[in-house]
Amino acid sequence: MSTSVATKGLEGIVATTSSICWIDGDAGVLSYRGIDIHELATKSTFEETTYLLWFGRLPKAAELADFTKELADARHLPAKVIDLLHSVPTDATPMQVLRTAVSLLSIYDADEADSSHDANVRKSFRLTAQIAMIVAIFDRIRKGKALIEADHSLSHAANFLWMLNGEKPSDTATRAFDIALVLHADHELNASTFAARVIAATLADIHSAITGAIGALKGPLHGGANEATMRLLYAIDKAGADPVEYVKQMFAEKKKISGFGHRVYHTEDPRATHLRRMSEELGRAAGSTKWFDMSRKIELFVKEQKKLNANVDFYSASTYTTLGIDIDLFTPIFAVSRISGWAAHVIEQHDDNRLIRPRADYLGPEYPAPYIPLNQR
Repeated sequence: MSTSVATKGLEGIVATTSSICWIDGDAGVLSYRGIDIHELATKSTFEETTYLLWFGRLPKAAELADFTKELADARHLPAKVIDLLHSVPTDATPMQVLRTAVSLLSIYDADEADSSHDANVRKSFRLTAQIAMIVAIFDRIRKGKALIEADHSLSHAANFLWMLNGEKPSDTATRAFDIALVLHADHELNASTFAARVIAATLADIHSAITGAIGALKGPLHGGANEATMRLLYAIDKAGADPVEYVKQMFAEKKKISGFGHRVYHTEDPRATHLRRMSEELGRAAGSTKWFDMSRKIELFVKEQKKLNANVDFYSASTYTTLGIDIDLFTPIFAVSRISGWAAHVIEQHDDNRLIRPRADYLGPEYPAPYIPLNQR
């Protein structure tokens, strides 16, 4: 049949051209528009990084001020979307709610029928602000807490923590969360971004593409590793066990340890470098480095025994927990950041579109297979 060679999971296959993100897995390099992630994590902000992703360059001071104001001004949810958040069962998962609410947002977006470049940018501002609001608002609703009005004077990171927790975050917490948002903003053609581009390539609207991206992110092989990491840390703590001995027993039972290894990186995930430091610094500021200490012991043991490096998910677990964020919000918070990258890719796809339509390596019965009449089967 087919003479082509299929690559399972499309590993190593180049599916498109893009000027947004570049990764060198052998060297452990991640860059947005050519700027190294280490520079962005230490010198930039989420707003500035998002501008870079959407417009292809770093903004001037006045441009960044205008961008920041426009993003803050977009902190508004239609009443019907808030009604939805009140109406869903409180035991619904935040990812289920986020996926559904983003789809509903399209009905109330003034630019819904317009997929021009400028309209996509306007919708990207709204979606970036609204996704963060949906996650924070639903968490408060399900806990029976009063909703917190957005504070337009706060940064994107600080406003999210404010709306989630109902108290103004410290400078340390704000900066840590802002760095986390920068680190998660884009990662080339990961599963959710590829899903968004496939949908956008049909000339579907950006809300459809982002809803599909959220659906892909919901899968545990993409967005759920940091949840699994934190559940492991909780289990070790509850058992009062030594982290290394606990993991050693898991290896003996052929169980997987989440948060290690990566399809792309063959060295340390550059995002893990910053999250490791943030986990420790937040722990010190909070008066307890318990989760960091446990994580570090596990990391060193796994690296020694399995030659696997910690990835972005491993230390984001202890970082988010120290910030007071519930486990089932970890993946939605991934979306709070990644919407910036998803939007950049949808804009890029629509600006120079071609329908994405790969082929499959057929492994079924040889052609022509006979059709057997019903009375002879």
